This record gives sequence, structure tokens and C-alpha cells, in this order.
Amino acid sequence: MRPVAVSNPPNPWTSTAVEYLEGASPEMRIEVFEDHSRTILARNDSPDVGFTYSVNPYRGCFHACAYCYARPGHEYLGFGAGTDFERRIVVKPDAPALLRKAFRQKSWRHETVVMSGVTDCYQPLEASYRLTRGCLEVCAAERNPVGIITKAPLIERDIDLLRSIARVASLQVIVSIPFSDPDKARAIEPYVATPARRMRTIRVLADAGIAVGVNVAPIIPGLNDQEIPAVLEAARAAGASSAAYVLLRLPGPVASVFEERVRARMPLAADRILHRIRGTRGGGLSDARFGVRGRGEGPYADMIRSLFVTTSARLGLTTHRSATGMATFEEGGSKPLAPGQPSSRTLPPPDHARQLGFEFQTGEIPGGSKPRE
Repeated sequence: MRPVAVSNPPNPWTSTAVEYLEGASPEMRIEVFEDHSRTILARNDSPDVGFTYSVNPYRGCFHACAYCYARPGHEYLGFGAGTDFERRIVVKPDAPALLRKAFRQKSWRHETVVMSGVTDCYQPLEASYRLTRGCLEVCAAERNPVGIITKAPLIERDIDLLRSIARVASLQVIVSIPFSDPDKARAIEPYVATPARRMRTIRVLADAGIAVGVNVAPIIPGLNDQEIPAVLEAARAAGASSAAYVLLRLPGPVASVFEERVRARMPLAADRILHRIRGTRGGGLSDARFGVRGRGEGPYADMIRSLFVTTSARLGLTTHRSATGMATFEEGGSKPLAPGQPSSRTLPPPDHARQLGFEFQTGEIPGGSKPRE
């Protein structure tokens, strides 16, 4: 499949912006940059998010979802929020070691750590870099509660480790599946596994005894809201025990990336979709207010909420905001796993990724920007 290119909206953090004539834009390639930040735990204080701490081993995401709210964060690095976000990926090779260091602090209270609060921790580069697995090894050794949010079947690789964590601390996996229609999914999430394949991941995890839920997110008014029952029913049949949803909002440059993708792939439906989004956002495309940004307002947003709640109740799915309520097990007989070396100590070369056609440029993040969590 030929890459779905989108232009980068002008970056307000740089002094220049480059535009290419139609047909003259360069071919996309993967560029990987290393971030050697000194900390790895990101602290969240939003009342709309049900967890406090997260770990983000990667910045930018190959999945290229048009709606991704993490896109603006790439601009702080001197990159663009469009194609740059999808093909200029920042990796944090020290993540497992930094997480172990954080857990060994006397002030740490074994709070739930969610992977990832921003970009997908199981995006394709994880197959080579194994940073998420390295962090999970640390969580297992330290008996720390874990929540995982992903779209990627690559998580199935780590079932052995997930089972180990579940024996000593609570664990929940959330699989994001906003579409049941594979064509719509491919248009908006071009490099993510199909909805059917992600449903199979739910089944594999559930069959392995791992608590798994489905995140119908984002709900895009006028595009996939009518698919909520189908997604929930399929997820329940696959073994999901809980469900959540988030209504789409398009902050900053995400709006132009999303609109460009929708107009290119769904030209006849684009105006209707954008109109419906505005109908749930007070006439705009985003709303940053706490308590509103994840659910929207107005009759159409109320209809979406009612459809999700009534369908979840009918299916016996527990509704949640995120992976919460987790704790380390203290029952008799539970013992910490034997400490092991984190994967970051023996990072493999990216040969596997090169075999997949990725091209690499490693080095400093351009523009002298200091990486931030």
C-alpha cells in the first residue's frame, strides 16, 4: 500500500515553513531519533484521565491515525504535526533503566503506570527496539500495577510477561477499536491492524486470562457513531469485560491534518462529518474544557453517550474511563518476580525494521529542542 501522505501544518515553533508544489513532495521514509531524557514517568493531573502516571517509550507514531491528539507535541521538537509525526519517530532507549530508577525511589508508592498515555507503545518499531517489553519487565520485577492502551496485535508477543505481571500485581489491557468497517478504518487509521485483527487480539488476551477491555475511541460524529453497537458486541464476544469511549476533538494542527485526510479519502462525506463534529463542540472542532472535552455537548453528543451506555449495559460490559483501580497483590504466596535485566541493556540493532523497508537516521532532534515527556 502506498503511504498516505499528508502535509505538515505550519509549525508555530519554527521560523520557516516549507510547502511543496503538487507532485513534488519527497517520498516519505522512517527517521528515528534518540531521546536521552533523564526521566521517563509522565505525571497527569487532568480530572478527565483516570490515571496519574504514564510511560511513553516513543514519540510520534507509524500508525498515522488522522485524529491523533498527540500530533501537536511533535512541534515542540522542531518537527511537524503531519507526516513528520508519522515518519520521524523519537525513541527513548533508556526507558526501562529510567523506570527501574523511578521505582527504586523511597517516595514511590506502587501506583498504576499506564503505557502509553500518548502514542502507541506497541507501534511497529517496538518489534525491534523492545522498549515497552523492557519497561514491562521492570514492572514485573517490582510488582508494580500496569495498564496498557494499544491498537497493535504486537502485544500478543508479550503474553508470557503479561501473565507474570498479573500474578503479582493488577493488570488491565485496553484495545482501541473505533471502527467495525475496515474501509473506514483504513482511511482514517491507515497503518493500524484491521478491526477484525484487533478483535482477535482481545480474544487471545482474554483466553490467556488477562483482563481486557475495548476503547471505542475516538467516536467521530457522522462517521463511526452508528458502529458503536457492532464494535461493542464483537468485543464482548471476543472476551472483553469492559468498555470506554471518547468523543473526537481536534486541537490545534490536528484539525487540518484530519480535514485533509477526510477530504482526500471521503470527499462526499467530509462536509457532513465536519458539521457533525462542530455540532458536538459548540460550533468548533475542539473543546479543551475539563469534563467536556472527552464527551462533547448537545443533542448529538447525548445520543452518542446514550447509545454507548445502553449497549454496554445490555452486553454486561463494565464502563470505565481508563485503566484504574489497580494494585499490587499482597495475598499469601504471591512473591515478586526475580529481577532481570531490562531489554534496554541489550537493545538489538534495527535490522528487523530495515527488512520491513524502514530507513533510519539516528541522532539529535533537530533545531536544538530539548526532548520533553
